[in-house]
Amino acid sequence: MTILYHIGYGLFVGAIVVLAGLLASTLLPIPGNFQVKVVKSGSMEPTIHTGSLVVIKPQASYAEGDIITFGKDTKTEVPTTHRIVASRAEGGVLIFATKGDANEEQDSKEVRQGEVIGKVLLDVPFAGYLIDFARKPLGFALLIGIPALAVIGDEIVKIWREARRLREKKRTQ
Repeated sequence: MTILYHIGYGLFVGAIVVLAGLLASTLLPIPGNFQVKVVKSGSMEPTIHTGSLVVIKPQASYAEGDIITFGKDTKTEVPTTHRIVASRAEGGVLIFATKGDANEEQDSKEVRQGEVIGKVLLDVPFAGYLIDFARKPLGFALLIGIPALAVIGDEIVKIWREARRLREKKRTQ
């Protein structure tokens, strides 16, 4: 039974660390490194579902067929994730025509290479809902805060028991 407890405890702590890491990576993106974004619309379905988590990384070049994330990423503006359907060079700058897989028409605005945040390397369906929930105060408390406090409390109890055991052992000697 203790083996199952330790395995479960390890998985629980691991899940908290992974969730906290994903949350931190969405809040503190490092330029030129991997970034994690949440897909907010169904324009790329069925390839990428609404609420999916996408892992993106800037590339030196992009090709037709690549799924890219582009546009402004602010508190009020959400970047877009669409597929490159055509590209051309204009004045030494690459310009891409993009389209969501679920859309009939390609996007009306073309994308300059400098506006591209990165190429989608991986998507995790529906995991974005969890990250969005964790970004809210209640979600953070339920998904990160309470489990972290439970782990800290458990460790404090273990330390207290070990200290008590050592004091009792010292008294009997």
